[in-house]
Amino acid sequence: MKKRIEGLDEASILADARKVLAPRIEDRSRRSFLLRGLTLGGVAMLSGCNISDNDSVETALSSMSRFNDRVQGWLFNPNAMAPTYPESMITRPFPFNAFYGIDEAPVVAQDSYRLEVTGLVADKRSWALADLRAMAQTEQITRHICVEGWSAIGRWGGVRFSDFLRRVGADTDAKYVGFKCADDYYTSIDMATALHAQTLLTLTYDGAVLPRQYGFPMKLRMPTKLGYKNPKHIQAIFVSNIYSGGYWEDQGYNWFGGS
Repeated sequence: MKKRIEGLDEASILADARKVLAPRIEDRSRRSFLLRGLTLGGVAMLSGCNISDNDSVETALSSMSRFNDRVQGWLFNPNAMAPTYPESMITRPFPFNAFYGIDEAPVVAQDSYRLEVTGLVADKRSWALADLRAMAQTEQITRHICVEGWSAIGRWGGVRFSDFLRRVGADTDAKYVGFKCADDYYTSIDMATALHAQTLLTLTYDGAVLPRQYGFPMKLRMPTKLGYKNPKHIQAIFVSNIYSGGYWEDQGYNWFGGS
């Protein structure tokens, strides 16, 4: 007989567990079979946690999420490129998306803006926008994929983040690169993604200066990550071996966030 644990919402627990597990099971038929048959006992076994109350459920799901992050990191190919698209496929207008309304997007003064660079880097000087625009620029037309289920294609231009990291003498053996933003958003990414050829410090959108609603003065554009991993209005970058989480990640989203 199936044993019930009083006080726990089994359906919600299993729904959350399936969200964590699904990205790491590539075969569709195997994924469907395993997720349909998932039980509380299976969650406990996969996470190594004893599920007896709501706190232990959170611990179990967090453990599974961390495991999912590690698996995504192992599977990530730093040499594989995300698809690119012709200009005719650009989504116009490109959607605005944030945890606030468009009228609340921060206003950052161009002339006084300085990008702070700290952590495991040799050159900790701050950067004006003119300094960043003087570096070699590149463009890409790639798809932004939102965790909410929609996607849009946009044209982004700026500095390859790998070029910037090498210019400031970043320790590329470090684990993490973190970001703090003018809208109080924050996140962090793995170094392999930071060095990916399509990861850009974006300064333009569709051939013009990056608009306020898309992240002026700068956003990080990573077509290999889900949208919430692409911070806007960046004010500070730091390189570290200390995990620093992120705005949504600290509320339960997967940290790796691969698309």
